Amino acid sequence: MNCIEQMGKPVAIFEKVSFEEYLSACKKCYDEVDEEIVRKDWENIRLPIRATKGSAGYDFFMPRPMSFRPMSYRFFPTGIRCRIDPGWVLMCCPKSGLGSKYGMCLTNTIGVIDSDYYYSDNEGHIMAGVKVGREMSLGAGDKLMQGIFLPYGTTYDDIADGVRNGGFGSTGK
Repeated sequence: MNCIEQMGKPVAIFEKVSFEEYLSACKKCYDEVDEEIVRKDWENIRLPIRATKGSAGYDFFMPRPMSFRPMSYRFFPTGIRCRIDPGWVLMCCPKSGLGSKYGMCLTNTIGVIDSDYYYSDNEGHIMAGVKVGREMSLGAGDKLMQGIFLPYGTTYDDIADGVRNGGFGSTGK
C-alpha cells in the first residue's frame, strides 16, 4: 500500500506516559513540584483528538494551568507519547487561534516527532516549548497545539543507522 492509499487510514496511537516519567519531566521543567498536584494533573491528561471528521490536526491539551508573559519562553511536558508506523511523522504546530491572537509559536517552530522517538528512555514524551508575543493564560484541558501525521520518503542511497535515545537535539549528539 503506498502513502496515497494509506491516507486517512490509522497510522498511530496516542498514549499517556507513565506517571514516573511525567513526574521526572515536571521536576526538570518547574521550580517547585508538588507530587500530589502532579499526580492529579497526570490523571486528568487528555489524549489528543480531532475536533471534526475533516480536521487534519489532533488537538493537544494543556496538562495543567499555565500563564505566559509577553516574549517569555516556557518549556513543559504534555504527558503524551505516540506510537507511529514507520514511514510517517507527527508534525506539531500551534493552534492557529493562539498564534493569531497571542503571537504564540513553538520555540522549535514545528515539532517533528519521529516514529523511533517512542522507544527513547523518556518513553517518547512529547514536550512543548512555547513563546508568546502577548500575555496569555491557558487552563488545564485548553487546546495548545495540533499534531498532523504526514508520510515521508527517504533517498535511494539512504545510510541512516543511528539509534535515537532522547528528545530535542538528540540525533545531533
